[in-house]
Amino acid sequence: MVSADRFLAFAAMSLLVIVIPGPSVLFVIGRALAHGRRTAVATAIGNVVGSYLLVVAVALGIGPLVERSVTVYLAVKLAGAAYLVYLGVQAFRHRKDLKASAIRATPAAPARGDLRTVLDGALVGVTNPKGVVFFAAVLPQFVDHPAGHVPLQMLLLGLVPISIGLVTDTLWGLTASAARTWFARSDRRLSLIGGAGGFTMVGLGLTVAVTGRAD
Repeated sequence: MVSADRFLAFAAMSLLVIVIPGPSVLFVIGRALAHGRRTAVATAIGNVVGSYLLVVAVALGIGPLVERSVTVYLAVKLAGAAYLVYLGVQAFRHRKDLKASAIRATPAAPARGDLRTVLDGALVGVTNPKGVVFFAAVLPQFVDHPAGHVPLQMLLLGLVPISIGLVTDTLWGLTASAARTWFARSDRRLSLIGGAGGFTMVGLGLTVAVTGRAD
């Protein structure tokens, strides 16, 4: 259905786009610094779930609408940006709670459980402007229309960047959480790293809000 040439070409394109850190990567890093490895991994999983929802939207014909409509695009982008800022503020406000978690020798986890953390990541993934543009504008170019089954082709091709993203996002999160372990040896360092994670997410949210399409 999907030729090997198209599959490999799309995989190469996906890798080039994914290796450049975007909102999803920075979000995973921020969560890793603020809350530790468990939250980072759950966030990475949520990110790819949200990203694949974009693939499904494109396969069903919704993606082009988001890409072509300035109003819809801005609504999606600003919703994601606002949520990032909210999570960043929460992480900064509760940065001192990391001390108690370190004493218990467990990752500092927010009040929300693992499922909620995955949903947080999914929301960021599905509102990621970089993902919206990539899946709406690039993915359709690698579909073999004469072969038919276009939606199914898109769903299959979409698994390529999703798989790459899951591996790279998880590695970013684990690396950031490892650095956080060193900071945990000092209460002051721990508080600083919690604040840094919060500021990272706030800064990311503001960046997402002011960048992207201006048309």
